[in-house]
Amino acid sequence: MSLKSLALAAALACSGALMPGAAAAQAKEQFFPVLVYRTGAYAPNGVPFANGYVDYLKLVNAQGGINGVKISFEECETGYATDRGVECYERLKGKGATVFQPLSTGITFALTEKAPQDKIPLVTAGYGRSESADGGVFKWNFPLLGTYWVSADALVQHVAKLEGGAAKLRGKKIALVYHDSPFGKEPIPLLQERARLHGFELQLLPVTAPGVEQKATWLQVRQSRPDYVFLWGWGVMNSTALKEAQATGYPRDKMYGVWWAGAEPDVKDVGEGARGYHAAALQHGAHPDAKVIQNVLSLVHAKGQGTGPREEVGTVLYMRGMLSAMLGVEGVRRAQERFGKGKVMGGEQVRWGLENLALDQKKLDALGFAGVMRPVSTSCVDHMGSSWVRVHSWDGKKWSFSSDWYQADEQILKPLVKTAADRYAAEKKLERRTPADCQS
Repeated sequence: MSLKSLALAAALACSGALMPGAAAAQAKEQFFPVLVYRTGAYAPNGVPFANGYVDYLKLVNAQGGINGVKISFEECETGYATDRGVECYERLKGKGATVFQPLSTGITFALTEKAPQDKIPLVTAGYGRSESADGGVFKWNFPLLGTYWVSADALVQHVAKLEGGAAKLRGKKIALVYHDSPFGKEPIPLLQERARLHGFELQLLPVTAPGVEQKATWLQVRQSRPDYVFLWGWGVMNSTALKEAQATGYPRDKMYGVWWAGAEPDVKDVGEGARGYHAAALQHGAHPDAKVIQNVLSLVHAKGQGTGPREEVGTVLYMRGMLSAMLGVEGVRRAQERFGKGKVMGGEQVRWGLENLALDQKKLDALGFAGVMRPVSTSCVDHMGSSWVRVHSWDGKKWSFSSDWYQADEQILKPLVKTAADRYAAEKKLERRTPADCQS
């Protein structure tokens, strides 16, 4: 019987009224819901992520599970639509789900109020609400490794370095071409603050989803001639933007994408036309030689159990799917250290594990992620755990790192996060948690 069949059988054996925590307690396997979009306009990007995510869960099982606890999982197709994502959440939460990864900022916004009621943490590695890094207010959200404010801050730091320092940004113009959705609007507060501090002009150019029609946008770019374009796109919007930039003569080496606009599907149809284009990297890039990839090839794909084509293994979005799955698994493993190795963890236990992550270099090396990412350490008030970013560039055939590491400027980031989190807490009448509260 397959893992998915086992998950379904376990769910059918349980009462429909069973709460998630109780279902997890009765299960013999740790259930991972897998929200995906393998169809629709965003499928070219969603598929490799989903394949990497599922392959990592299979790898963990092939290596004996999480301290002996095997993983079961079930995919649910969202099509990147918020309403369908909420439907998937409602359908899967009662099957013993103890962590959700929405893979959509819109779905994350919709689930942020549901997760505390259901006591199920949300892992949003590199996406979601930027202010949810504040675990004092957002007790169930975990934007691990970096938020959109981190990405935007690193990109500003990078272009400032190219110009010879932040002071040289005064009088420059940066255009933000963004997906007109919660995802695309996320970097705006950070960029507005940086513009205020450094005196550059910020031009906001929204693109209607899914982003296949951008001629009017790039006409504006051609007319305003910004010094840099930041591309906050996803799916077909990214390749369309690069093609329009090429058609209008805007230099691709002046374009910088968010980390969801810097993978193989974004540039492969543009090829040489995208040469010189850059994007932030969520720590990692393409890592076909990483130890974890060799493990997947030998323990999963070599046995005919690979989720997708072998040639995509190790590509940028495949790696991000693996990395995201690893963070969820390690949240469970960390919880087991406190609540019992070899046991299935409930949602509150996994939340403790996620806000006590201690993935140092030794642990990352043991997991096969040496050279892929930096250490991550969270707390009950810091649900992000790391804010390091590199830039990688497309040479016409592959992505390669083209910068040193940047760390988001906490003097800018922390006030923005706290102000936005406090505003959310006031709107929802939430009491802020302090480090002292976490000791109980």
